[in-house]
Amino acid sequence: MRSLSPVRIQVIIVVSALLLFLPGLGAVHLFDWDEINFAEIAREMISTGDWSRPQIEFKPFYEKPPLFMWMQALGMSVFGVGEFAARFPNVICGAITLLVLYRIGSREQGNTFGLLWVLAYIGSILPNLYFRSGIIDPWFNLFIFLGLYSFIRSAREGSWRFAMASGGLMGLAVMTKGPAAIIIVGLTISAYWALRKFSTFFRWKEVLLLLLSMLVVISLWFGSDYVRNGPAFTEAFFQRQVALFTEEDAGHGGFFGYHFIVLLIGCFPASIFAIQELLKPTKGTDVQNETRRWMVILLWVVLILFSIVSTKIVHYSSLCYFPITYLAAKQLERIWQKKESFGWTRFALGTIGTAIAIVFIIAPFLGMRPELLKPLLANDPFAEANLEAQVHWTGLEFFAGAWLIGILMVAHFLHSKSHFRASLLASLGGTMVFISLGLMLFINNIEGYSQRAAVDFFAAHAGEKCWFMNHGYKSYVPSFYGRMTEAKPDDETLIRGLIDRPVYLCSKVTSVEQVMGYKTFKETGRGNGFVFFERRP
Repeated sequence: MRSLSPVRIQVIIVVSALLLFLPGLGAVHLFDWDEINFAEIAREMISTGDWSRPQIEFKPFYEKPPLFMWMQALGMSVFGVGEFAARFPNVICGAITLLVLYRIGSREQGNTFGLLWVLAYIGSILPNLYFRSGIIDPWFNLFIFLGLYSFIRSAREGSWRFAMASGGLMGLAVMTKGPAAIIIVGLTISAYWALRKFSTFFRWKEVLLLLLSMLVVISLWFGSDYVRNGPAFTEAFFQRQVALFTEEDAGHGGFFGYHFIVLLIGCFPASIFAIQELLKPTKGTDVQNETRRWMVILLWVVLILFSIVSTKIVHYSSLCYFPITYLAAKQLERIWQKKESFGWTRFALGTIGTAIAIVFIIAPFLGMRPELLKPLLANDPFAEANLEAQVHWTGLEFFAGAWLIGILMVAHFLHSKSHFRASLLASLGGTMVFISLGLMLFINNIEGYSQRAAVDFFAAHAGEKCWFMNHGYKSYVPSFYGRMTEAKPDDETLIRGLIDRPVYLCSKVTSVEQVMGYKTFKETGRGNGFVFFERRP
């Protein structure tokens, strides 16, 4: 890399990101809820030609602003409606994110640090996986992170340009997912200010410019929607945001330490090095130490905030991927530049990595012997029935876990021979390959257990003049994979009222008696926990 110019390095990063994230992007169905939810909104934008506001089942959708769905709709306009187009925006986000990490890292601490930050990010499990998904958070997190960094540059340099950029990026974050972006950045800045004993480190002129540019960007859609359609979206949207912070969303509760565990395992192996950096900070220049302080504050703000929030979902803490991998890169640079030992992290990597590998080794053999798991699910008939899915395990899937154990052994051996750089590359590069292997060998089977029977049921009737509904559980599968073309009647009409076309209904096994009690539906089949019905005119 020393012989390459920064421009060529950046080209290599972008091309490598595309080569890593694009293969297999559309090989598996979208997952309920989030992936299918957003993709269906984008599909309906194309179907109706109305891109002005989000809608689901051809009715207003008040939970998210439209920016990400616009990206998906553009993808579908180019590639056609499907999984590839729905996930493609995050591939672009992945390439941009890695480029941003390199550029910021290189500016703050040199080219080596920039490259190690990229490696820490892409060599960790969840940060790598998120760019292969069709959810909002990768773009949301990128806009927040860039907005905060632009504010830091504005305060540091007294730059009105960075202040306006910060506000504009914060506005885009709000347009992507909502006001949580303002809360996170506001709390981070406030915490930094408090640690300075409220000594002013910014100019109010830049703050006003930031707020003005943020309001301009937000008003481009929120304001225009308010003028065209009144306050309905704005009021419902903010009520929903408050509910997510104060109430446990259905099926998404958890204990206070939920996100601590998610980030420890999900950001492996970067999380181990980040803990080492938190416990024993590396020394740097004044500017580098200040940047580190900002990253630590951002980490704790996000982690504590979403530990307090009642709704617990894995990707709520995903903004932490930036500071975690930054802190990890600080330790990686120490190892790389000084050719020093990992320290205690060597054994932590081996312990946690082996535990993860064992899960991947055992899983396919349990998949071939589902009767071993059924006693553990005796109190959950639906989960027990999921195991009856026709999922083909070859046993070769264990190779993903075996690969990870092999990589850990190689890294351990190299470290024992004082080849610390090679050990570092083996740990992170090997984990990156493990993630791809795990996706390739497991994701189709996971989807087979969780939802494929329902997807196949509704997809089989796509294009037919009919109505779809699911009973007893929330799902966006009927809308997207059934390719609905118009708003359906209310459930009471579909169950008991006059109908002019067939009604196809999917329920879980736990709701069968209730559906049969309506005496209007006839069972047509079952599949891994789902029961299918139809009602004829």
